[in-house]
Amino acid sequence: MKKIGIIFAMKEELEETKKLFNSTETHSIYDLEIYECKNENTICFLVESGIGKVNAARSTQLLIDKMGVDYILNVGVAGAVSNQLHRFDIVIGNKLVQHDFDLTLFNHEKGFIPGATRFFECDADLVKIAESIEVDVNTTTGVIASGDIFISDKKMGEKINKKFNALCVEMEGAAIAQVCYLCKVPFLVVRAISDSPSEEDNHIAFDEFLKVSSNTAAKFIYNFLAKVQ
Repeated sequence: MKKIGIIFAMKEELEETKKLFNSTETHSIYDLEIYECKNENTICFLVESGIGKVNAARSTQLLIDKMGVDYILNVGVAGAVSNQLHRFDIVIGNKLVQHDFDLTLFNHEKGFIPGATRFFECDADLVKIAESIEVDVNTTTGVIASGDIFISDKKMGEKINKKFNALCVEMEGAAIAQVCYLCKVPFLVVRAISDSPSEEDNHIAFDEFLKVSSNTAAKFIYNFLAKVQ
C-alpha cells in the first residue's frame, strides 16, 4: 500500500475530507494531530498544518520523516486570479511558484529560489490521475501561486496572474512543493476556488464559501485516491 500525506491549512478543509474516511489511529507529533486513515489502495495521513508557508513546510517534512510517505497532497481552497475561473471550480496544479519570493535585486526572476528553482512541477502521473477524475464542477490545470499574504486586492491578483500565468493564489502549496522537491518526494496540489474576480463581494466570499469549497475539494481527492496505485 502506498502511504500518502495530505496537508490542509485549516480545520474546515481537514474536517470535510476526514468525514469521508474512517480514521484508524491518531499520531501526535509536537502540537500536530496526524490522522491515519485507510482505503483499498492507500494509507493516508491527514494533518492540519496551519496557515502559511512555514507551517506548511514544517508539516511536509514531518510527514516525510516520521510517516515515511510516498506522496504528498495539498488540498484546500484558493482565490482565483484568472477571469476564466468561477467559484467552486477545481484547479489542479501542474506548477507551483512563490509569488512573494523576491531576489530581483540580484538579477533573479521574481519567484526564483537559489538552490531550487522558480516553478516547482507537480508529479506528472499524479496530475494525469487528477485530470481523469469526473466531477460535476469545472476543472482546470495550471500554475498555482503561493505567498504569505491573503490577496484581497484585485490589482495585486492581476499582477500575479500576469507575471506567473497563475490561475489562483493561496498560502501554502509552493512551500510544500519546495520541500518535496528537495526531498525528492512526488507531490500534487489541488484547490477548490472560493472566490473569483469575475464575481462580486469577494471581500466576504472566503468565509461564506469556505465550507462548500472545502467539501468540493474533499470529494475530488476521495475519488482521486481510489485511482492511486
